[in-house]
Amino acid sequence: MLGQNSRTLIIAEAGVNHNGRLELAKELIDAAAAAGADFVKFQTFKTEQLVSKAAAKAAYQVKNTDNAGESQFEMIKKLELDAKTHELLMVHCKQRGIRFLSTAFDLESIDLLAGLGLELWKIPSGEITNLPYLVKIAQQGQTTILSTGMSTLADIEGALEVLLTNGLSREQITILHCNTEYPTPMEDVNLRAMNTIADAFGVSVGYSDHTLGIEVPIAAVARGAICIEKHFTLDRNMEGPDHRASLEPPELAAMVRAIRNTETALGSTLKQPSPSERKNVAVARKSIHAARELPEGHILTGADLVMIRPGDGISPMLSAQVIGRRLREPLRENEQLTYRHFE
Repeated sequence: MLGQNSRTLIIAEAGVNHNGRLELAKELIDAAAAAGADFVKFQTFKTEQLVSKAAAKAAYQVKNTDNAGESQFEMIKKLELDAKTHELLMVHCKQRGIRFLSTAFDLESIDLLAGLGLELWKIPSGEITNLPYLVKIAQQGQTTILSTGMSTLADIEGALEVLLTNGLSREQITILHCNTEYPTPMEDVNLRAMNTIADAFGVSVGYSDHTLGIEVPIAAVARGAICIEKHFTLDRNMEGPDHRASLEPPELAAMVRAIRNTETALGSTLKQPSPSERKNVAVARKSIHAARELPEGHILTGADLVMIRPGDGISPMLSAQVIGRRLREPLRENEQLTYRHFE
């Protein structure tokens, strides 16, 4: 189960930003580990089982790649990682102290990752209506994260029903709110929908972010996300479909720090003075003092009292108990009242 001990699971999404090069993929692992992410995630696919040779690129893919005449098949084929490369990346992750994760985009890739011992599964937004794919993921019987870009509540309900009827429990599933546009315009984020998903389906929720910057993932954690996924790259100016909507390493590190600070700041549901502020109670609050010099035997009225700092005497909330009392001794102007002053 994700989100244990109130710690957000942070997935640094390398995706295909390795550009098909093993050494670049290893550098991405290094950057994710240095930033403090929990997982670094790649994408596993057989191009022939993912896209037809006639499929056009998405508009953002055309914009972010130099070869406008290149098909989606040709672009993706260059980004495919073989089984040996997966093994080498897993070893490198272990050496760097970060967990390996990859999204399978087809049935054969699920088998590949299962054979490598993957214990956490990530369903991408594009597969939320792929029944055979969903069934096979559910049959793994392991913790599963479902992204919901381009989806309605009905789409989510349909996918969730497949997962639940084919081997998964509700406790094993985390659903990520997501918008599948790279980059996502702020006005399209609709972050409140994450909480709608949680309320509708009784599952843990998180957020997969494609906006520029780090504000929205931090806001998602404040709203209850237990998992954050964010694309990153070594350089946004690199050639490739996803680089321009990705964080660079210093930004990724800043996001991780901000999320950890946000987790700490969320605290508990109790409202009470914190250890750090208790020392300031007397300094910042007020207590009852004499407004002027008052003689012994004087019967106190409201006009005799002034509420000033420090606040380590009788609380102003108890002023009704003070008014009408007779003084045992004289008081100086601004002297703090105590119960020994009264008869």
